[in-house]
Amino acid sequence: MMIAVIDYGAGNLQSVVKALKYIGCDCIITNKKKELMEADGAILPGVGSFADAMDCMNRSGMTEAVTEYINSEKPFLGICLGLQLLFEASEESPGAKGLGLLKGSITKIPNADGALKIPHMGWNSLNIRQHNGIFKDISGNPYVYFVHSYYLKADDEKIVSSRTHYGVDIDSSVCSKNIYATQFHPEKSGKVGLKILNNFAEIAGR
Repeated sequence: MMIAVIDYGAGNLQSVVKALKYIGCDCIITNKKKELMEADGAILPGVGSFADAMDCMNRSGMTEAVTEYINSEKPFLGICLGLQLLFEASEESPGAKGLGLLKGSITKIPNADGALKIPHMGWNSLNIRQHNGIFKDISGNPYVYFVHSYYLKADDEKIVSSRTHYGVDIDSSVCSKNIYATQFHPEKSGKVGLKILNNFAEIAGR
């Protein structure tokens, strides 16, 4: 069983790879469509701005490759910006088109009175709504690690697998068929995050 960590030229991949290796999962960093399509599961990490990431995806040919991979119905996990890129657009980058595989709005975390620190950085708790998939055997309201200034409000609340509150209710993870995605960073979220990655590896056939 092999998990592909997608390298589109704009992501910090090493922390994800390190976490996968820690749980004993074989993985490969790749920007090649053939290697991606041969993988049993794929992870799209994301850092930086929405437009820059999509520019890199388009230039590297990974936009079409990722779309084809997801349409093949193999397990896919988007992390942080990797969640936001699954949607059509983001307020962060007007005019930039995302993958458009899911529907919802990506907007800036509101902070009219200046009471919040933006970006939302650090540990926050999850209200898990789907205790299966990547959240299998995870109970309570676990704390996970966030770094983001923009947040998701999904059009279809049935795909929302967890929510987090930070001035506003944030759709902090989604699950739609073979697509899993988290606004938080499981690779930086201690034992809970490792359990989430392990659950994803099991979904991919480990």
